[in-house]
Amino acid sequence: MNNTARTSRRVGIAGAGAIALASAAWLRRAGHGVTLWSPRGPGADALRTQALEAGGIETFSVRVEVARDAAELCAAADVLLLALPVNGHRRTMDALLPFLRDGQTVIVSSMASLSSLYLHEAAVRAGRRVTVASFGTTVLTARRESATQVRVMTRRQAIGVSALPGAHVDEAVALCTELFGEGFFAQGSALASALANVNPQSHGPLAVFNWTRIERGEPWAQYHCMTPGVARAIEALDAERRAVAAAFGIALGPIEAHFARSFGTTSEKLADIAAELHAQRGGPPGPTRTDTRFVSEDMPYGLAFVEALGAIAGVPTPATRTVLDAASLVNGIDYRRENDLVEPLGLARETVAGLLARL
Repeated sequence: MNNTARTSRRVGIAGAGAIALASAAWLRRAGHGVTLWSPRGPGADALRTQALEAGGIETFSVRVEVARDAAELCAAADVLLLALPVNGHRRTMDALLPFLRDGQTVIVSSMASLSSLYLHEAAVRAGRRVTVASFGTTVLTARRESATQVRVMTRRQAIGVSALPGAHVDEAVALCTELFGEGFFAQGSALASALANVNPQSHGPLAVFNWTRIERGEPWAQYHCMTPGVARAIEALDAERRAVAAAFGIALGPIEAHFARSFGTTSEKLADIAAELHAQRGGPPGPTRTDTRFVSEDMPYGLAFVEALGAIAGVPTPATRTVLDAASLVNGIDYRRENDLVEPLGLARETVAGLLARL
């Protein structure tokens, strides 16, 4: 971990979950000022009087500030980091928008379903000149152990960054490097960042084909249960993700390359990669609640989003549709309707050329 910041930044973090707490610990340890705000209530209040304890990669404690509301968070920060589930992005962005200042950068981690485009276009309409940067995945992987404790498990080795306006991407990469350290590289557009996230493609089949374990609350290890058959389904979804991206002029590597970049795996086949990770890490544990983000986030904002893009570009996505339908059927929820970004972004009325022009 880089313990000395070359330039001290004031970072405001929206969120109080695992990634928010891990990012707060990491940034504060590096010498940056950190203020947390929990958009969903008093989730960060304990940190007003207690230290944030981090374990995992390193063990240490830091003190952070806690904002009462969106206005106080924006006033305290030069840089904002949105580190919360994507089903809270639109609501949180709407809360922050009136208080954004010209020159601020908002980093969306991780971005899905073009939530960063939603914020950028809303800011333009409001007359705010801000940069919205996007990660397709999180810099850190972590587990929240309590309101004041977080376990940081991984610092990913390579993270793509996009920006809106696109001309600001080099500045965004430099800023992210200043905050978190080396490993960031420029991506061509926010759409590339959104489609670079392979969580929906891996989590969707894992959830659907291990649903009885989830519903009964049984313990199960994700990579151990990524059997050859489940891996085959994941590979089919990943092929559709890359085909949709190609229709928008975006070249993406396969999911196997993502695992190699993120975790240093050496196996070539996905099922073997899963076995390698299980042998190394023995986890992470699979979800044991039916409201898991594997379905509440990854279905509407991941698979339904890919399906919507496929409809724009005329790219068939039958495997994506099948897994999305299965998850909707078993939960009694139409996950296509759960996405609150597709409609305000006007994707049903968009064309390939039109969407690319907006990016």
